[in-house]
Amino acid sequence: MRRFYIDIATLDQDQVTLPPDESRHASKVLRMIVGDQMEIVNGTGVVFTGEITNNAPKAVVVKKMGFQKEKQDEHHIHIAIAPTKNNDRFEWFLEKATELGIHEITPILCKNAERKQIKNERFQKILVSAMKQSKRLFIPKLNELTTIDEFITKHPNGLIAHCYEEEERNTSIHKQLKRDSSNWISHNTPILIGPEGDFTLNEVKKALENGYQAVTLGKTRLRTETAGVYACMNVKLFFEER
Repeated sequence: MRRFYIDIATLDQDQVTLPPDESRHASKVLRMIVGDQMEIVNGTGVVFTGEITNNAPKAVVVKKMGFQKEKQDEHHIHIAIAPTKNNDRFEWFLEKATELGIHEITPILCKNAERKQIKNERFQKILVSAMKQSKRLFIPKLNELTTIDEFITKHPNGLIAHCYEEEERNTSIHKQLKRDSSNWISHNTPILIGPEGDFTLNEVKKALENGYQAVTLGKTRLRTETAGVYACMNVKLFFEER
């Protein structure tokens, strides 16, 4: 069944009118007609199942047939990651992390970052598209671009992956989760992923002084966007296997 997105707080109502862009897609692109059925989601864990009663190109009206709500995960996957110079690579990260079930994403501004500005509106559309395509019911929270210093102050205690010599002595994400998995349920425990030029030594030092644990992402050196997906997948697998 086709799935559409609407940005409203609740879908627990008798009928829903799709926004203009989704109405146009349903009516003009997919050529859906009165009587066709669809699913509508709003990114908060609910699915509104309904039947089209009016297929106007700018305001498709859907009458409720069913309503379901899914519980949010107990754990919380939060990746704080530096946007890449190539915007396509960061958008790839957003898409894949959403498919995997990430809960929160914070773009961070580091000294070695080559991209200083981002387009949150475009990124939000990518998250919505990935959520619909992957049949997930929760859309990740996308925060505004923030400096790494501000982020560490706001979120003390977490994990940080870096590429300095000490990396070989750092623990893996999986081992760190086994030691302290309760924090991932009761608190917001972010994972910091640096830019293409890596964090500076001062940034790593500040993180460690504020309760962060350095972790390794394996023996090979990963691109920023790959590291973000790798970290997300590690946390996801850990909690799925519990």
